[in-house]
Amino acid sequence: MGGLRAQRMLMPVTGAESWTVVDEDLVVVGDVERYLAHLAAIERSPNTVRAYAHSLALWCTFLQLRAVELAGAGLDDVAEFVRWLRAPASNVIVLHASAARRSEATVNRHLAAVFGFYDFQLRAGVKLAESLVAWRRVPRGSFKPLLHHVTKGRPIPTRPVKLRVPRRLPATLTGEQVTVLLAACGRLRDRFLIALLAETGMRIGQALGLRHADFVSRRREVTIVPRADNANGARAKTATTITVPVSVPLVRLYSEYMHTEYGNLDSDYVFVNLWGQPVGHPLCYDTVAKMVARLRQRTGIAFSPHQLRHTRATEWIRAGVPIEIVSRLLTHRSVTTTSETYVHLGVEDVRAELVRVGFWPDTVDSR
Repeated sequence: MGGLRAQRMLMPVTGAESWTVVDEDLVVVGDVERYLAHLAAIERSPNTVRAYAHSLALWCTFLQLRAVELAGAGLDDVAEFVRWLRAPASNVIVLHASAARRSEATVNRHLAAVFGFYDFQLRAGVKLAESLVAWRRVPRGSFKPLLHHVTKGRPIPTRPVKLRVPRRLPATLTGEQVTVLLAACGRLRDRFLIALLAETGMRIGQALGLRHADFVSRRREVTIVPRADNANGARAKTATTITVPVSVPLVRLYSEYMHTEYGNLDSDYVFVNLWGQPVGHPLCYDTVAKMVARLRQRTGIAFSPHQLRHTRATEWIRAGVPIEIVSRLLTHRSVTTTSETYVHLGVEDVRAELVRVGFWPDTVDSR
């Protein structure tokens, strides 16, 4: 019995990318298709729609194996789905107990798609698998969120199943490693991209979507603008326009890149193809991935563009920059996101902070 799979589609009029779930005969799963179309209609990220399509294809395949209809699934099926996702693949030689297992975070992403699908069905008036949309009421005396009074007395949806994810510190680079990466860039375009990411903590999608109008040299600032029409598919992952400061050296590097390599090329985008075809087309994720692979091989430093973001954020926090400012620079929607991601300091960080605020002396008498 063949499984179901996520299928990429191109819309006939706009040419926009979309996703659906089909069976082995390429028949669309109607309920899932309507949910994915809803996500696209409310402008969820194409990457999110694609990820949800893959997750729901797994869920449909699992239910098919159990001979359970979408409408008949319950919490017992979800529990078995988690077990199925976590089990090592049968065709993989397992050398360690954790090998070939999907991580807790990955399982939770699949569950988010499943519960989102059933919540959508319930809100649309389709009474199927209601046990998969749990409801709770805020107990008396507990923390109440902003605008709680608006929903007072009404139940609040919550996810009934979720795995505990081990907290991991974000991987970072040393200052010396960043310097080595910059020196290893043979082209100004690549060096400017690495420098921009390392200095601002910008996401790679935000950098690839930059237009020349967004980089204002005389004011030493760059504006991150969310756009849905980037020709390279770049996504800013922020709903608001945010302007952040940049340094004089970064402005100079931008100017050098413009005059030395970019020249008279007619394009609105800052990062474009200069040697590969089509020349002038905005740089895409795949091209950046190949550039990163070359730098990794050239320097021996295993890094990713997002690691530069983690590195900068950690540097800001260790330097004492208020978490509210760090959150704004990283274009996070909430300070809580920044805090949960980065404020997990080691013992030496704690020691240095105690010294910085004067609680401990700068040197300790060991006699």
